[in-house]
Amino acid sequence: MEKGTLVEFRLNSDRRLAVADRPEGKKHWIVTDDRGQSHTLHPRQVTYEIPNETYKPGDISNFLREIQPYLDPSSLEVAWEILSETGESTNPAEMAMLLFSEKTSPLCYAAYCLLSDDKLYFKQKSDRYEPRPANQVAELRHQIGMEAQRQREWESYLERIQQTLSGEAVEWQSSDRARLDAIERFATLGDEATHRTPALETLAALKRSETPESAFQLLIDLGLWSPHENLSLRRSQIPTHFSTKVLEVLHHRLEFPPVDSNADRLDLTHLKVYTIDDESTREIDDGLSLEILPDGQQRLWIHIADPTRWLTPGDDLDLEARRRVTTLYLPTGMISMFPSELATGPMSLNQGEVCCALSFAVILDESGGVQDFSIHTSLIKATYRLTYDDVDEMLQWGVQAESELETIARWAKRREQWRQSQGAISIHMPESSVKVNGDGDVNVYVLEDSTSRQLVAEMMILAGEVAARYGQKHGLPVPFRAQPQPELPPEGELLQLPAGPVRSCAIRRCMPRSELSITPARHASLGLDTYTQVTSPIRRYSDLLTHFQIKAHLRGADLPFSPDEVKDLMLTIASTVQEATLVERQTNRYWSLEFLRRNSSEVWQALMLRWLREHENLGLVLLEDLGLEIAMRFNRQIEPGDRLNLKVSHVDPKQDVIQFHEVAYQEAPQAVG
Repeated sequence: MEKGTLVEFRLNSDRRLAVADRPEGKKHWIVTDDRGQSHTLHPRQVTYEIPNETYKPGDISNFLREIQPYLDPSSLEVAWEILSETGESTNPAEMAMLLFSEKTSPLCYAAYCLLSDDKLYFKQKSDRYEPRPANQVAELRHQIGMEAQRQREWESYLERIQQTLSGEAVEWQSSDRARLDAIERFATLGDEATHRTPALETLAALKRSETPESAFQLLIDLGLWSPHENLSLRRSQIPTHFSTKVLEVLHHRLEFPPVDSNADRLDLTHLKVYTIDDESTREIDDGLSLEILPDGQQRLWIHIADPTRWLTPGDDLDLEARRRVTTLYLPTGMISMFPSELATGPMSLNQGEVCCALSFAVILDESGGVQDFSIHTSLIKATYRLTYDDVDEMLQWGVQAESELETIARWAKRREQWRQSQGAISIHMPESSVKVNGDGDVNVYVLEDSTSRQLVAEMMILAGEVAARYGQKHGLPVPFRAQPQPELPPEGELLQLPAGPVRSCAIRRCMPRSELSITPARHASLGLDTYTQVTSPIRRYSDLLTHFQIKAHLRGADLPFSPDEVKDLMLTIASTVQEATLVERQTNRYWSLEFLRRNSSEVWQALMLRWLREHENLGLVLLEDLGLEIAMRFNRQIEPGDRLNLKVSHVDPKQDVIQFHEVAYQEAPQAVG
């Protein structure tokens, strides 16, 4: 290299020209660019050199202007077509002659620029360039075209994002879905999300922080998510919509009902049938009747909806219910195990309609034990659709026209006493119900442990015992539910605790989880030697499974599920129910904290239930007006059973954080219910 030689080098991958000024050491040269800036280059850093001519830094801009008209990449296609026929390679000087019919220094450099930037027609081999094969050029053209299309899609996608953020209405394109899905995954799962790159690219392009929280906020700003989007539900594997295929099967089933496999149903439409539920309940799956027999005995009837009338084991509706396992009850609404057209329609025991049912006929002895029972596939006609409040009022005032209800309530009370004599363990803890209405208002109610609720609960437990005894007697593999005997604290220790929630909380801590098995076993807290859940087949797959088995046995058919199949299904049921329970708990917790956030000025009466970690002063308190149990850290001496007045000092539902502080009694206004 000589002083005055024009050379090319790369600076941060950008093409730069400079003029050699002087050597630096043995191999390096100091060069000066058109801005007068000096650079120290090793010969290996020089990518092109114009020999035998002398330039000054001031000449560089004119040199670049001179070559500009010749930098059309499309001109290489003609040269490629000529050279690919012979397979000859070329260099910048030869390419300049071929393209421009001259090989001046500027034109040779222009040819070099075209060849070195080209990724389609030529590939470099040493200091020469070989034409690519035609099939390779075709494939590269396709790839370049696809990349250009992706770039166009990306730019139009960003344009739609910006338009939406500006308040304009846009129509999202199918090509946007993958990118929006990636943002949703990142907002939901954070660093555990797969294929995060499109989400990070979008956030970076919008100059937003590349965090899950930022992705969450973007989805809110785009109107795709609510500020209260249920992340616990999104993190689960629980499906929230029914597939097109399932809905097609549903509509066909409604239009062409299947043949009833239990055609010889017992006609019980003459019985007065009471259905008792919350006012908001739409899946009516149980009803009660009282029948006076000719000998004066009283027979209780527990009618359970028969959804198996509308499906067969292994069909699309059954498999979908098996996949979901349970109906989820969330503050914002329910996610059904069956499509609502079926679940609230022909599957339910709707008032005034003749419905298919599985009816349990039970005669109790004077103590409340089961004296006799039978199970029937039946036809019933629900007479009254009552709420728990309706029934409590009717029982309180002794409505003579509905004396059957009073009689059923007496049997329920006797039944409860009988179970207690068998070792049943009653735990009475306030239970809250969190509801979010269509306007986004949040309400928290305490479910009263009323006579009507106890009545229904006892009748459902009775049906579960009868179904289990039937299954045990006939050796049916059904999901028997058992609970090991708990190891309770000594009675003297329990009696030292205040009666009510504090004592019940201490007992609850000792209760082991119930277990599913095809082998009958005792259920300790219910005080029953055998038990299965059978009363909610529209909402729980384990109940539906028991219906399938019992109905098949009643009609003398082969059982649809073998013992091994039932065992496999129980494993699926257990894991899915656990996931659903977690989602329900976390969702209720979120909306409970949101309710407290919106009512942060209120003072709540609380009861200290127990220590969680006494050495850290962390205890569990019950907000008595709401039935909510929340952990709290104390800064004073306190004991289980102490009452206190609390006010929210900090709450963040998204982060699952709440902190209270105590207030003096005189600060407390009238409690809010």
